[in-house]
Amino acid sequence: MSVTFDNALLESEERRTLRASVAALGRRFGREYFTTAVREGRQTDELWQEAAKLGYLGVNLPEEYGGGGAGLSELAIVLEELGATGCPLLLLVVSPAICGTVIARFGTEEQKRRWLPGLADGTRRMAFGITEPDAGSNSHRITTTARRDGDTWVLTGRKVFVSGVDIADATLIVGRTEDARTGRLKPCLFVVERETPGFEFRHIPMELTAPEKQFQLFLDDVRLPADALVGDEDAGLLQLFAGLNPERVMTAAFSLGMGRYALQVAVEYARVRQVWKAPIGAHQAIAHPLAQARIDLELAGLMTRKAAFLYDAGDDMAAGEAANMAKYAAAEAGARAVDQAVHTLGGNGLTTEYGLASLLTASRVGRIAPVSREMILNFVCHHTLGLPRSY
Repeated sequence: MSVTFDNALLESEERRTLRASVAALGRRFGREYFTTAVREGRQTDELWQEAAKLGYLGVNLPEEYGGGGAGLSELAIVLEELGATGCPLLLLVVSPAICGTVIARFGTEEQKRRWLPGLADGTRRMAFGITEPDAGSNSHRITTTARRDGDTWVLTGRKVFVSGVDIADATLIVGRTEDARTGRLKPCLFVVERETPGFEFRHIPMELTAPEKQFQLFLDDVRLPADALVGDEDAGLLQLFAGLNPERVMTAAFSLGMGRYALQVAVEYARVRQVWKAPIGAHQAIAHPLAQARIDLELAGLMTRKAAFLYDAGDDMAAGEAANMAKYAAAEAGARAVDQAVHTLGGNGLTTEYGLASLLTASRVGRIAPVSREMILNFVCHHTLGLPRSY
């Protein structure tokens, strides 16, 4: 008697097959392909298009709009497995996960037809702008505002640390509109196409080894048509967190893939590197920290799968808690795995040949973005433990 497991802990045969297929694609390109693209200042377009051709980019999007009809669980698998082969596609966190999900759930029929097929087949990309210079991780302090002017919207404000604006066809901007009944500002989402007058972006130099660049956005009375608004003007936080929970799950997958890649390099090195009579991996001082890294990554992976499972099941409240915990656990596990991998290789861990040193900076991203680990701890304090706020 065979039993099919398809839940938050044990993956189905179909998902295991997906992992193997994506991993094979990642190995076909490899870390050298990725780092060469970064060094030459170009995008990993060949990998992006091949992933699209195989149906991986839009695996979470509805079938009727060209997607795979699966869920966040499958898209997280795609990002993790590509990362584990040294080819993490950061824009997967943004284009299909955040923007694709929000439009699929809340967009009009016209918006779905216009954007989702291109996001699924790789011909279109979309960035996401929420962070502001003075708001940081506090989405309640967003100052970018949108006001009605006849049949149009006028958007004004600034954003910072927005990935891939230069290669995106549009950016999904989080602004705030005034509630006519209460006068309070509430979050709303707008699609702003790249060539829209008044929409300006400036590159932020970063010490990150990634093809996707970071940008500041300046929105100077950007006039948008009425149909630039995604979803219901009154839905507010519901629509916003429909995108933020997938962002956290995908960031966790990003960290997991990176940690797994670094651990694999370290383990292969420890198996063959010989200083005295035995390979260094035979010494517990080397082997035990690597084993701990493996355990930490596995535990974080379980939490990530639980978060994706809850999101796909439509339990937004439970998914929010789990997504925050998964993002925290995976970021910590990934950063520790990278640090231990570098330490295992010693001086070689800092060489270009082994390619681990650049991951030291990249592994910090999960601890900082899209929300800091301290804000996640605050979330758990308030929402899970019921402790009073300090702010």
